[in-house]
Amino acid sequence: MHPFVGALFFSILLTVLFPKLSYAAPWASPAKHATHRARTIGRDLKIEAFHPKSSFKIYGKGTESPSFKVKGNDLKVSMASFIASELGVDSSAIGYHSGRSEDVMSYWYGKQYHDGVPFANAVANAAFKNGEAVALGSSFVDTSNIASSSPSVSVDSIIGKVEDSFVATHNGIFSLEYLVQSDGSIALTHVVQVQNEETNAWYEAFVDAHSGEILSVTDFVAQATYTIVPITKASVAEGQETLFNPEDFDSSPGGWVQNGETAGNNAVAYKGTQSATIPESSPDMFAYPYNLTIGPTESGNLDAIRVNAFYIINKVHDFAYKYGWTEASYNFQTDNFGKGGAQGDRVLMSVQDASGTNNANFATPPDGQSGTCRMYIWTLSTPNRDGGVQNDIIVHEFTHGLTNRLTGGADYRPRDWSNISPRVAASFPYPSRYMIMKARGAVVCLLFVVALVLFEFSFQHLQ
Repeated sequence: MHPFVGALFFSILLTVLFPKLSYAAPWASPAKHATHRARTIGRDLKIEAFHPKSSFKIYGKGTESPSFKVKGNDLKVSMASFIASELGVDSSAIGYHSGRSEDVMSYWYGKQYHDGVPFANAVANAAFKNGEAVALGSSFVDTSNIASSSPSVSVDSIIGKVEDSFVATHNGIFSLEYLVQSDGSIALTHVVQVQNEETNAWYEAFVDAHSGEILSVTDFVAQATYTIVPITKASVAEGQETLFNPEDFDSSPGGWVQNGETAGNNAVAYKGTQSATIPESSPDMFAYPYNLTIGPTESGNLDAIRVNAFYIINKVHDFAYKYGWTEASYNFQTDNFGKGGAQGDRVLMSVQDASGTNNANFATPPDGQSGTCRMYIWTLSTPNRDGGVQNDIIVHEFTHGLTNRLTGGADYRPRDWSNISPRVAASFPYPSRYMIMKARGAVVCLLFVVALVLFEFSFQHLQ
């Protein structure tokens, strides 16, 4: 899907999904894992997870794989042959992992191999339509610095160390796999699973098969927990919920969180300065309830606001990614994983920003510079309210960043739209209390999306 069409569909879809999100003022005004990620687990064992940078290729109208249409030719073999040719590797370096076919589409998922040993973190995937390749993704790596495929250390000799390190018991499952490391070297590893039934822990440890050192780990039951206002709700007035693992790792390969705070590859949510984030309330958990009876700056409400704003920005990022707003289409990410576009531009989400009240805005510089979303406190009610727990405001503002980037490309600057803003502003005066039109809100929202008029022309007075 073309990124512009995808963004257009995404914006319309938001309108359909959130028809009740009609208020731009907080509720009813009268009342109302990067390529790198480090973790500490087990007996204070600090482990770094690493994923090689990926490449992604789209073939436009499709590229035919000659062997793919040969009758009787195995689907796995024909796809692997095409992928090997495209990646410039020997067919022995590719192994089929899984796949499926449905209607005219076929999907292939595989791993890199060396001397018959699979790689744990170097993978490839491809999509075919009517026998023609339409997309290919890969994180295959150079194998010039690779360990011998014959272990120096036996798997039996390292199981006790793994059990002790993770406070868990080996469940009998193990394998031999290569593991790409952050310095570019490739280690041969014994992959051992251990479990602790009492704590519900279940780990997969990667142990160097030559040195016996624990290099990495997969946590099968790790749950990132957020107490937030789900994106399907308009505001905190409808109640918070606790969600487990809301990340989409296809859209955010490194996850949302880095270093256990409201900061990651897609966004950082803070108050005042970017260092003023909120840490996890406990490992892998952001549990900060919002108290409606007090003001947004009091008690733990600020913490809840930072977490909710962080969740919404990340959720919309992942959702938009599915519809084509990717790295190559100028989205907001610190690390683009080698997939195109300029990186270093995650969203800066400033909650309770001191520069204003009763409003919100989104500044969109060119690709490679962070977009900044400023959420203000609303002083129209007692207690005051905060747009950071009003999901439609956040989605509305973030969509400005999306459409700004896609309207003019990587170097687009929002001033390009300023020529028509006076006429629109004259027709739709800015309100004192900010509410999207009720009577013809759906039509206005649709026109807003189709015309890509990126300013608040859809607001009018509440009263």
